[in-house]
Amino acid sequence: MNNPSMLDMFKSTGALLEGHFRLTSGRHSNTYFQCAKVLQYPEHLSTVCSRIAGHFRESGVETVISPAIGGIVVGTEVGRQLGVKTIFAERKEGKMTIRRGFGLQKGERVVVVEDVITTGGSVAEVIELVEAAGAELVGVGSVVDRSNGKVRLAGNQYSVLLMEVVSYSPEECPLCKKGIPVEAPGSRANQQN
Repeated sequence: MNNPSMLDMFKSTGALLEGHFRLTSGRHSNTYFQCAKVLQYPEHLSTVCSRIAGHFRESGVETVISPAIGGIVVGTEVGRQLGVKTIFAERKEGKMTIRRGFGLQKGERVVVVEDVITTGGSVAEVIELVEAAGAELVGVGSVVDRSNGKVRLAGNQYSVLLMEVVSYSPEECPLCKKGIPVEAPGSRANQQN
């Protein structure tokens, strides 16, 4: 599944960052994928999303749903390429919800699309919303899976780029122990509910 040209695309756009980062999950890492830096270029957005859309093309998907904020651009383009409805879930008072008049129907065939999966927490919350609505989860698609496939959220799960990227709990982080300042570039770190 790994394609060296995909990794090169991340590196050439400055989307693969190195340093000391607090991930959206709360874990720390020396590597951060800023997918927005790749996806800001329409040709890269189209290329990356065509792989996700291609994987789910014959699955009878009726709706693509993404967790805000990172997944929205990816989900919208995957939905466009599949020719289906695209919606997103967002946090309100810390809880993932479907708002803005969006909704899912019982039996509706849904794929969840995210930019980066580390622990899968946001995607798992969106899956709970899909199931609570009585919709049918077709699968999960992502641009990057930092767990190299270890985090399994659905039977049908596809990532454009699989990588084993080490992350640490803040208490065990060797970068913290060295006193290296931590950055929090993720969208949740910048949100106020």
